[in-house]
Amino acid sequence: MIQSRVRGLNTKNIGTGPVVYWMDRDMRTQDNWALIHASEIAIKKKVPLIVVYNLVTSFLGGGARQLYFKVDALQEIQNELQKKHIPFFVLIDEVGKKSAYDIVEFCSVQNASCIVTDFSPLRIQREWKEYVAKHAPCAMYEVDAHNIIPVWVTSQKQEYAAYTIRPKIHRLVNEYMDEFPISKVHSYMYVGKDPEIDWNTILKKVKTKSEKIIWCNAGEKAANKTLDFFLNTKLEKYADVRNDANVDGQSDLSPYLHYGMISAQRIALDVIKKVGVPITDILHASKNKASVDIEKELKLIDHSGAFLEELIVRRELSDNFCLYNAQYDSVLGFPEWSQKNYKAHTLDKREYVYTKKQFENADTHDDLWNAAQSEMVLHGKMHGYMRMYWAKKILEWTPDVETAMKVAIYLNDTYELDGRDPNGYAGIAWSIGGTHDRTWFTRNVFGTVRFMARSGCEKKFDVKAYIAKWSGKNRQQILL
Repeated sequence: MIQSRVRGLNTKNIGTGPVVYWMDRDMRTQDNWALIHASEIAIKKKVPLIVVYNLVTSFLGGGARQLYFKVDALQEIQNELQKKHIPFFVLIDEVGKKSAYDIVEFCSVQNASCIVTDFSPLRIQREWKEYVAKHAPCAMYEVDAHNIIPVWVTSQKQEYAAYTIRPKIHRLVNEYMDEFPISKVHSYMYVGKDPEIDWNTILKKVKTKSEKIIWCNAGEKAANKTLDFFLNTKLEKYADVRNDANVDGQSDLSPYLHYGMISAQRIALDVIKKVGVPITDILHASKNKASVDIEKELKLIDHSGAFLEELIVRRELSDNFCLYNAQYDSVLGFPEWSQKNYKAHTLDKREYVYTKKQFENADTHDDLWNAAQSEMVLHGKMHGYMRMYWAKKILEWTPDVETAMKVAIYLNDTYELDGRDPNGYAGIAWSIGGTHDRTWFTRNVFGTVRFMARSGCEKKFDVKAYIAKWSGKNRQQILL
């Protein structure tokens, strides 16, 4: 099914020089359809294969923690590619304004026969690829190596909600669950100058205060180790504990999925192997809820179904949203009913109003919200259930919905390891703008957008224990 994962970005001819894989969203050497496709072209043409990564040191507001994470992974990629006789180049862009130009120049210098790159629905990366496709001296192809079903195959329009995209995914998913081919040593040697990468100099370009995250090691090996741990210790109770912020019940795979250090398809294949039934049986049996009164084997299917719902349906819905909605990070991207709703509630009085700095410093009246913000800043990853509460309270405590969006996106993209991601933009748009949701009872500020109260969290887990974990002395560490 690799051909349906590929689409041409221009109509130029393939030349006679080396094939260039412009690695971007999918930072891995295994289970990577974009790298596989580039390798297939190079082997067919009997030419070298080159991999290049354009490293923007402050991409979309990210700082030290994100850069450290990427650099650690890139060093692993360099080592793995060397074993396969594939040179690896890293181009540095400190501000993100010359990335596309640098790729064009690199491909011209290398006399590239064609360019293969991986797919991203985010606006800035799409703009880069449009520029490269137009100005590069050769053919260019884009491969969706991130989603199990290519986003343009699943749907050709923005889907309204999970319930509209789910049947499309369920109908197609089994066709795309093919096993990846084994990666081999490339037969056609590169004859140019070996790339020299000074990783220490790259890290010195960081100009932010945030520290390296130490609980989560970067790279493919760490990602696969995390997956194995999840499958062997957490999957069998995933649906029961995933919403308890005090329990280590989530997969912890989101940073690896965000950077493409592991393939969603590989995760799904390993889940299927663990459960021992076809993916369609898992998805249809669970309906995103775990049963507590059935035998262990069937319960594992339910837990796996709940996990695959998040891994496949919700993730691919987010990519669909960002691809087909150019305003995914703006109020203008909200559903029409939501935009009208907020116009009607523009003058609603807020009980509390905080500045961006107060939010960033976890300095609100709500100790639960403060704990969630502290977790994100200290840990680089906020518990998934708390992300909804966190975003909705930003709406409640800012002067208008536009400010709420800006604050939420700034904090998420600055501090989350998996920030600057379609999941993040879609999640914030859901929490603040009702995207992928329905209307609810009208209330102050929110109008008919779903409200979330502290009492909802208290029903899910021990709120006091969560606050104790991420407050007190810990909170003092994040004051800026």
